[in-house]
Amino acid sequence: MVDLQTAMAAAAAERKQRSGAASQDRKVRRSGSNLGIEAFDPINYVKKEKADTASMWLVFVFTILVSLAMRFILMPNTSREKSDILYLMPLSAVILIPQVHRMVMPKSFQEFYTKGTWFKAGFLHTFTFLALAFLLVNPPFGDIVAPKLASEWAIVTDDGENLLFNEDSSGDGEITWVVDKDGNLTGEVWLLFGLADNVNSDGAQVVVELTHQTNSDVIESNATFWDENRERIESANTTDNSSAPDLVPHVKDQSFAILLGSGLESGTHQISVTITEEGDPWVNTRSYEWTLVVIESLE
Repeated sequence: MVDLQTAMAAAAAERKQRSGAASQDRKVRRSGSNLGIEAFDPINYVKKEKADTASMWLVFVFTILVSLAMRFILMPNTSREKSDILYLMPLSAVILIPQVHRMVMPKSFQEFYTKGTWFKAGFLHTFTFLALAFLLVNPPFGDIVAPKLASEWAIVTDDGENLLFNEDSSGDGEITWVVDKDGNLTGEVWLLFGLADNVNSDGAQVVVELTHQTNSDVIESNATFWDENRERIESANTTDNSSAPDLVPHVKDQSFAILLGSGLESGTHQISVTITEEGDPWVNTRSYEWTLVVIESLE
């Protein structure tokens, strides 16, 4: 038998033991040296931040130099056919970043650089180069794209009084014009279109070649047609009484009017448009292939 005093002493000892175990468990669960976490060192933290900032600016300067070398040294000496190297070589320069850090940075900074530093520097170099490359190959620093079609191209006939546009859309590169049986496309037949460029479309050389059956002719643009007939073009209606297509949507676009002939015969007429421009640093070219199909009505 155990008396009351002995039982109370045993219970108190057991509670003290349990309280000590719980306190030790809470101590282990707290963050600190028991979990392998180093104490915060403000001086070391400042040094690391300075090292990371210096690394960022070094990568920026390195990427800018690589981008300028690509644009003004490598690009003028590379043909358009081999232009892939213009992106592969600068992006491959990412492998030089660790070596550049070792050459430039003081040893007090180098001890903070790890694999994570090179990973972040690689991303920074890649996206900075892509942004600078896009900037340097476009105006005012460069021009690598030839003028393009401003809006639509159209075929119009001129009977001396009215301009008649065909109702067929030119979006698929082909226009079909139906004429009377055993007839031709009467009146003067004009090809109208406009060119737009991000620099100056007036500096481009445009060659238009018309091919019908086995005959091919290179046709010059009429320089005065648009000025002399602008009101007629703007007020002309197609056969379904809708407005003529908006061929030159902007004032700076260059307009072209090509006389394809008078009284065109039925059949397929192939129109080839070649655009050549002295760009920077390459010669820019673009070509279009259009088709005018003149068919006789069955009625």
